[in-house]
Formats: sequence, C-alpha cells, structure tokens
Amino acid sequence: MTALKLTQIGNSVGVILPKEILARLKLEKGDMVFVTDAVNGVTLTPYDPGMDEQLKLGREFMREFRDTFHQLAK
Repeated sequence: MTALKLTQIGNSVGVILPKEILARLKLEKGDMVFVTDAVNGVTLTPYDPGMDEQLKLGREFMREFRDTFHQLAK
C-alpha cells in the first residue's frame, strides 16, 4: 500500500501519483483514469469500465453474424 497526500492544484484538490505507480499502470501525462466504486472503497484504473460492455456487445454481434463475416472475408 502506498499513502498519498492530497494537495492543492489551482482551485481543486488532487493526488500526485509517483512515477512507480504511473509506470505500473502504464500511464503518462494527459491519460485518462477511471474511478469506480469497490467493496473496500474505490478503484483507480486506466481501463474504461464502460468499454467492457461495448466489447461484449461487439463480440455478440460478431458471433451472431459469423457466417456473414466469413463470406465477406473470402
């Protein structure tokens, strides 16, 4: 566990992430992070949780029209 201190950033309050955490999350300046509710608090992740639903729908679509895509690939 890493303890981080809240700091004033302009008119907002923010957390500065150490280089080690940025490297572990594969994040760079300007990247988006997502905060989701978790059982013991919140989770900070570089992955958009809404993207999972979009991928699921896309996979279902591909599965439904598998034969059509196969024919188009010829």
